Amino acid sequence: MVETHAPLPTAPTDVGGRAQPLLIARQLVKHFPLKSPVPLRKGGVVRAVDGVSFDVLKGETLGVVGESGCGKSTTARLLMQLTPQDSGELIFDAQGVDSRQLPMKAFRSQVQMVFQDSYSSLNPRLTIEESIAFTPRVHGVSAREATERARYLLERVGLEPKRFAGRYPHELSGGQRQRVNIARALAPRPRLVILDEAVSALDKSVEAQVLNLLMDLKAEFNLTYVFISHDLNVIRYLCDRVMVMYLGKVVEIGATESVYANPAHPYTRALLTSMPSMDPDQRTLAAPLAGDPPNPINPPSGCSFHPRCVRAEPICERREPVLTDALAGHPVSCLIAMPDGGHSLPLRRLTTNLHAATP
Repeated sequence: MVETHAPLPTAPTDVGGRAQPLLIARQLVKHFPLKSPVPLRKGGVVRAVDGVSFDVLKGETLGVVGESGCGKSTTARLLMQLTPQDSGELIFDAQGVDSRQLPMKAFRSQVQMVFQDSYSSLNPRLTIEESIAFTPRVHGVSAREATERARYLLERVGLEPKRFAGRYPHELSGGQRQRVNIARALAPRPRLVILDEAVSALDKSVEAQVLNLLMDLKAEFNLTYVFISHDLNVIRYLCDRVMVMYLGKVVEIGATESVYANPAHPYTRALLTSMPSMDPDQRTLAAPLAGDPPNPINPPSGCSFHPRCVRAEPICERREPVLTDALAGHPVSCLIAMPDGGHSLPLRRLTTNLHAATP
């Protein structure tokens, strides 16, 4: 007799309507204080996230890219409310994420996260079935229904329940554990799933399987993704829009193909130029980006990218750019893209000849 499991119940319906963004982040700030070497004197702060604003549209996959230390993972933890922001606002489907409009328990039942380390994010003392069933039980689902969900989701992510339900995390491979983490994230019927470098620790063959699985699950369960990755090819394959971060700020955001074809920020251009190309006529003949990111404890004045930007001018040290889509067609934080930015370089020269010999 073939064992079958009931599908997941229908997810909660939209509160603000289809036109309302699922998640709105406004001026999120998170600074981590440092101890001062001098007693009774206040230390500095690490500006991990420094005024980040963006929308996540219903049904889309928003990719987040940038160098290590740019604030991607901290932003993800703020969205999940694992780390409270110092200031700023989160709005989930027209409801403020706070104790009055949308309590934290109700919010977290609709937003789940898949972490990079597939092993440390699972409890080694719980079986795979118990790990997946745990979250629904916390949110009031009966033990029997939670177990049925766990077995159904195991089957859905390609792990046969009879073989894997009773196993422990150390008995699974990295790819299998990540499938378990994906199933666990889907168990409470979320509407938004945040994936923080969810495939970066996998080899390429397993990575491709997991990416295809994520696309299938998104269509089946009507999910919205925020996908964080350092792999620009994965972002292009999976994401509808891409957001580029640098030193705790958003420097460019737009439709993936638009940003990849016409990067309007010099940092985005440098990232895309660093992508390997199979075409010998499209080789990168010069280093697209030199030096390390500035110290987030003491960021540079004006544009935070100007110490590494080959197009920096004196005004870049004095004036801080703001996100605007006036010239680029999508929001960009660069004086070159601002009509009154005061930069001498026209935007059209920046968005052509991506693989030129000189940056």
